[in-house]
Amino acid sequence: MLSKLFTVFRVPELRQKILLTLFLLAVYRMGFSITLPFMDHAALKEVFERGRSGGTGITDLLNVVSMFSASSITNGSIFGLGIMPYITASIVFQLLGTVYPPLEQLQKEGESGRRRLNEYTRYATVVICCLQSFFLIKGLSAGALTGQSVLLDGYNTTGWCLVGTVVMTCGTVFLMWIGEQIDAYGIGNGISLLIMAGILARMPAAAGSFLSPMLENENGLQLGGERGVEILLVLAALFVLVIVWVVFITQGQRKIPIQSAKHVRGRKVMGGQRQWLPLRVNQAGVMPIIFASSLLLLPFFVFNQLANIWPNNAILMTLGSAFSPGQGFVYNLTYIFLIYFFCYFWTAITFNPKDMSENLKDMGSFIPGYRPGGRTASHLEHVMMRITYVGAAFLAIIAVIPTVISTTLTGDYVVASFFGGTGLLIIVSVALDLVQKIDSHLIMRNYSGLLDTEE
Repeated sequence: MLSKLFTVFRVPELRQKILLTLFLLAVYRMGFSITLPFMDHAALKEVFERGRSGGTGITDLLNVVSMFSASSITNGSIFGLGIMPYITASIVFQLLGTVYPPLEQLQKEGESGRRRLNEYTRYATVVICCLQSFFLIKGLSAGALTGQSVLLDGYNTTGWCLVGTVVMTCGTVFLMWIGEQIDAYGIGNGISLLIMAGILARMPAAAGSFLSPMLENENGLQLGGERGVEILLVLAALFVLVIVWVVFITQGQRKIPIQSAKHVRGRKVMGGQRQWLPLRVNQAGVMPIIFASSLLLLPFFVFNQLANIWPNNAILMTLGSAFSPGQGFVYNLTYIFLIYFFCYFWTAITFNPKDMSENLKDMGSFIPGYRPGGRTASHLEHVMMRITYVGAAFLAIIAVIPTVISTTLTGDYVVASFFGGTGLLIIVSVALDLVQKIDSHLIMRNYSGLLDTEE
């Protein structure tokens, strides 16, 4: 494996792409050190530390949002919104493409249509970012999220709020530009790599917060206790097992046999070959977890805001704690239900059995035992519905693993979130995609791939 890694850097073009990608990711991380000047960072840090220790759930809420958007809202940087506006705009246009005929036509026009859709997505990103950044700064100034204003005295004005809106919008547009440069001149998917880098950047701090009580103990690491050596060994083994399982399911496919029709041209018999149509077990990817987590943030935020208005209402306080991220039976049960719903919903949008059956018919191929056309489409839909159930069960188990680990082993939801959930799925999916793209460059130049076991 080490020799294969050296081979990667022997290819000049591939080496240039990798170094450029690493440089742009470093620029992205350095941007988090540039903070908004009118933020009271001491008060902001105190608020989130109090929220973590008090178990209010605000810190967990913002950590979930930050994980999805490759941002860090808690430090008030110019990249506070990350790329969430761009992701939101992309999802909106993808959904509209299934119900709005002009956008559906653009999706079918190939490269020219894709460029037009990307242009519309950029414009929508700017509009969404302006709205989100304005209301975020207004919320921080009024204490809607933190319970107190975190803006410096004299800067809690509409003018400075507009300045912060422009700065944060420019930060998001810059991140969008970095992602597009990685797509064009680097290696891998730019937006996905930004999200992956943001998640990985949280791991050292999370590991430090978990290990520091053990290292500060005068007796050092020892057996027994709340965080003994046996807990670390169990967590390490569990981490490896979860990653192996995620890779196995992510790469899992249901292969549908396809037979191409024979036809005679002159003295040659063409076709007649048997091939396979691969259907992914986890066809929806990570999107159902993202949708479910995002939707569950709404009742948590609403009930907590109503509890602040009526602090003596026990029902509102109970509902707010019940929908706290990663806490309680009600949250997890609703989480699993939404994952199943969005898994079937997203699969229905991205997988069209009718179009696939028509494409097979046009290519002169068919599924043995099923006539081309409606029968083939019904069979593909039936198979996809069955394997989607398995994929949804996999996503549901991965989603609740952090809750189980935090309540039984770590006691810290931030640390437990790296053992499952959206973060782990994104890291594994992006890493596999990156390795496959590097392999394609190596194989094209007659080198063995990173995942090739043959010497």
